[in-house]
Amino acid sequence: MNSYILVAFGGAIGAVMRFGISELLENEPFPQATLLVNLIGSFFIGVCFAATAHSSLGFEASLFLVTGILGAFTTMSAFSLETIQLIEQNLWSSVLPYILITMLCCPLMALIGLKLGGNFLPS
Repeated sequence: MNSYILVAFGGAIGAVMRFGISELLENEPFPQATLLVNLIGSFFIGVCFAATAHSSLGFEASLFLVTGILGAFTTMSAFSLETIQLIEQNLWSSVLPYILITMLCCPLMALIGLKLGGNFLPS
């Protein structure tokens, strides 16, 4: 299948998933939706990377899952904008926790996903 079609189809799925979580958590004062999708996405990108490294996930599946679904699902651009909005709203007590949790926990979740994904995949 054409790589662009795989990425586009996966992107559509990831974008709808992201939108659904945003709608579910839209009335929260802390940007929980963005934090949640970045944590979940970071975990699953680790799992997918482990699967690719163990040859359990092929190139086309990786394009669909990682570039398509996870690329549209995670949202670093929204993180940046929401950080600025927190600052503009003088919600300083939320700015540092939001930045630190995102910057520390997302790489940690990717590492956990990588390690767990490697344990569950055939070598």
